Amino acid sequence: MGTPHSAGSARPGTGLNHIELAAPDADEAAAELARRYGLRVLAERRGSEGRTLLLGANAIVLLVTEGPCVADYVDAHGTGVRDIALRTPDAARRYAAWVAAGATGVSPPSAVDGGGVVAVVEAFGDVVHSLVQPPGGAPSPWLPGFGPVTVPQGVATCLETVDHLAVCLGAGELTPTVARYERFGDFRLIFTERIEVGDQAMLSQVVQSDSGEVTLTLIEPDTTAAPGQIDRFLRDHGGAGVQHVAFSSPNVVRSVAVLRERGVEFLSTPDAYYDLLASRLRPARHPVAELRELSLLVDEDHDGQLYQIFTRSRHPRGTLFYEVIERLGASTFGSGNITALYEAVEQEALAGQVRR
Repeated sequence: MGTPHSAGSARPGTGLNHIELAAPDADEAAAELARRYGLRVLAERRGSEGRTLLLGANAIVLLVTEGPCVADYVDAHGTGVRDIALRTPDAARRYAAWVAAGATGVSPPSAVDGGGVVAVVEAFGDVVHSLVQPPGGAPSPWLPGFGPVTVPQGVATCLETVDHLAVCLGAGELTPTVARYERFGDFRLIFTERIEVGDQAMLSQVVQSDSGEVTLTLIEPDTTAAPGQIDRFLRDHGGAGVQHVAFSSPNVVRSVAVLRERGVEFLSTPDAYYDLLASRLRPARHPVAELRELSLLVDEDHDGQLYQIFTRSRHPRGTLFYEVIERLGASTFGSGNITALYEAVEQEALAGQVRR
């Protein structure tokens, strides 16, 4: 288990305004999110530089954009997260502070329709952060060209909000990236760990915004170990980027059952994982039989337990995917499951050799 850092409680500050996906075909990407994940297509924005669809459900707000403004990103990476947009009460002040702290400015603060202000800075790889100041400093999502966002509540999949985004960085990029976020003044380091998986290893540090709404799990490959999944992502994605988006659920068993009915494919878990589970922990909410049936994973830390599952990537490059996570107090990210899965796979392979 890694080293947690004091996170404190959520409070006013820098929040998550929305996530923007760049795609070669906005209709196709939006239809996938609507049909399988239950997000609702709420509005459309057109301009000379592209076309954007607005989707949402509960506290999740996503944009899907196609056209010249995202062409370079799509050519380099395919469909992926291009913008992690942050809501702030003063975009001009945050932009100045971030640039002074080492961020590269993309677009300086500018007034936009309705009295809002938007600025853009580079984040990592080809991903940016839009700094969005809603008119009047409203503490709710507001998007240029769309205005205030009213998102449908109680959507059947029960995906509530964005729990975190997992980001893969090139070797040697983790420490300077975390240091830069800390210098920004509205993010801080909350968790550090080194994860070993057989002869592979990765290094991870988690930064979180002062509001508690934005959590980035930043990961780089450990070059002292054998190449692994982070190296593959960096190769296939074409550099640093968002590996997966984790959606929170109040009841992961119910959510995953609904998502499976909608056609979402999840990674399977070997039976040996559940056979070994009793030696690790006792699930506090969902019976082992339900976890086994749905291939759900469970882990615990000093604060409680979490349940999680990862989708099978439908990206042509096998890069971007999603996670569904339910927290029962746990503040970490399920790293114990990585080791447990590795051990389970090894045990099943050994059992197969014995049977042969």
